[in-house]
Amino acid sequence: MLVFSEQTLAFLAVPKTGTTALEVALRSRADIAFSKQRKHITAQRFHNQIAPFLKSAFGLTPERLAVIRDPEDQIRSWYKYRTRARLEDREAATDTMSFDDFVRDVIRDDPPRHARIGSQFRFLTSARRELLVHHLFAYESQPLLLRFLEERFGAPVELGRKNVSPPAEAPLDPDLRKRLRAARAEEFALYDRVNEAGGHLRTVLD
Repeated sequence: MLVFSEQTLAFLAVPKTGTTALEVALRSRADIAFSKQRKHITAQRFHNQIAPFLKSAFGLTPERLAVIRDPEDQIRSWYKYRTRARLEDREAATDTMSFDDFVRDVIRDDPPRHARIGSQFRFLTSARRELLVHHLFAYESQPLLLRFLEERFGAPVELGRKNVSPPAEAPLDPDLRKRLRAARAEEFALYDRVNEAGGHLRTVLD
């Protein structure tokens, strides 16, 4: 997570949505930067804890920015990322299973360790399922995001390729895709809202 005083902006890093490349590009301009275990502070935690602190300590009320990715592609990115070559926890690796098997585990009521990947919807919303960011961009609409950032920062923003999951074939059975969409209906619906808004969903928060 990054906070920019001059731009009155806070970037919330949703896992597997290109956050590392954005952080590398913008970190030097940030007034506050959270990394490692605190990199992925949820919108709810920001709303409840970080935002009140910023307002009381610095008189700062930044708009919140985040990115959401097609849910199936985001899960596929987790699957590709969690290989033995990248993880110290071998029991959390996905090398020995198909993507179909991984998705089945992800949508279980009690996912095993390798399939505990969280939810973009829960990351971005409150316990009452209210969206808690002002600007939500679709991962696939990167030009819109870069244009928004360039307007805020008054300078070009260039992204490199960082923390990219290794290439791998990962098809998904059509029937399992239907089960995934049903299990994560709210996340798919939010992603669809962003796309229906042209790739940039704006929200007014109290």
